Parts: sequence; structure tokens; C-alpha cells
Amino acid sequence: MEAGRFDLLRYLSLLPLFSDFAPPELQRVADGSRLRRLARNDMVCRVGDPCEEFHVVVTGQVKLFAISPMGQEKVVELIGPAHSFGEALVFLNKPYILNAQTLTDTLLIDISKQVVLDELERNPRFSLRMLAGVSRRLHNIVHDVQAYALHSGMQRVIGYLLRSHHNGDGEPCAQCFDVNLPTSKATLASRLSLTPEYFSRVLHELEAAGLITIDKRHITVVDAVQLSRHGLL
Repeated sequence: MEAGRFDLLRYLSLLPLFSDFAPPELQRVADGSRLRRLARNDMVCRVGDPCEEFHVVVTGQVKLFAISPMGQEKVVELIGPAHSFGEALVFLNKPYILNAQTLTDTLLIDISKQVVLDELERNPRFSLRMLAGVSRRLHNIVHDVQAYALHSGMQRVIGYLLRSHHNGDGEPCAQCFDVNLPTSKATLASRLSLTPEYFSRVLHELEAAGLITIDKRHITVVDAVQLSRHGLL
């Protein structure tokens, strides 16, 4: 997608955050936004940078990550198209607390902090939607902490595969389905708080058990019910 041909107003109108905005409101948001085309491995922001905007991924993928004192990378979240990040910092008036880096060529919308604060004063419904977005991210963090504390590495990998193809209730949509890993196994392993070696070993164990087949980044789940039960054995 060429940034010069991108219809920013229309795209904003399709996002749940702005879907009920009137044209003048959308125009104000668009006027306070900018498009950025980033190449693979470009940095969106670094820990400590001032946060003057939040971000929406149009195409591509961004990883949010931290670096330990020993220099090890921990992937906290993977952000795909139509999803945003950085909203909470708009309210906190704090610098970025995570690094953000593109995993593929990415088109990004940066929405000005000041525009967001101005619209919050004008539109109570927008306030509720911003609050819902921040709350959803907090819920996901709590879910992650529970998974790391209570679930084995095998269960985390199985849970990831099953969540990759689910309905609104979190249940798999089909018994057999395909999963295309959106990034490298090393990055996904970090996201699940596993070593790359353990992540690969679990995948091969599941393949040996006849529950999945693997072709590079393409995985076929052969039987979702049996796969979910396998994690409880």
C-alpha cells in the first residue's frame, strides 16, 4: 500500500475507536496524525523517548519488547494490522516504557497526544472507548502473568495455536485448521516466555504425536480437541 494513496479519513472511520465520529471530528484526528512507512527492523520508539503520540498499525507488524540488564530481549506483545499501542502513556505523561520495532515493512499511523486529549474533552463516548482499549490491554497482561505462573511451556504453545483460530468465545472455529506463524519462532518463543529451543521441541513433540504438521512457518492443527486435551496430560 502506497502511503501517498492511503485514505486516512476512511481508515480512521473503520477503526472501532473512531467509528462513531462525525466527519469534522475525524478530520481533526486526521489533521493531528501522520503516516510513516517503516522498513523491517526499524525502531518505532525506544525506552525513555518522550511519548507525544500513540500508534496504529495499518499493515505489517510491530513487536513491543524490553531488554534485561543482561542484554536479553523479552517480547511483551505483537501488534498487527488495525491494532494500536501507546494509548496508556498518553494519559500518564510518561516516556515510553517499552521498545517498539517493526518485524516486517510496516505502515503506521501516529496520532497526536494533544489531539486525543482535545477529543476526550469533547466526546464522552471516545473517553469510554479509550478506557476500554487500555482495560483490554491490562486484561491481556493479567492473562499472560497467569499463563506464565500456572501453565507449562507445552500448555502455552498449545494455547497460542488454539487462540490463533478461534471464535468470539475463545474456542477453536474448526477441528482442523491452518496457522501461519506471523514471525520467527524465536520471537514467538520470547512472547511465550520460552527459549527458542524449547519452543521448537514442543512443536516437534506435537507433530510426532500426530496433532499438528509443520512446514516452516505453516502449521496445520489436525485435531483441535485432541490438541487441547494433550496440554492437560
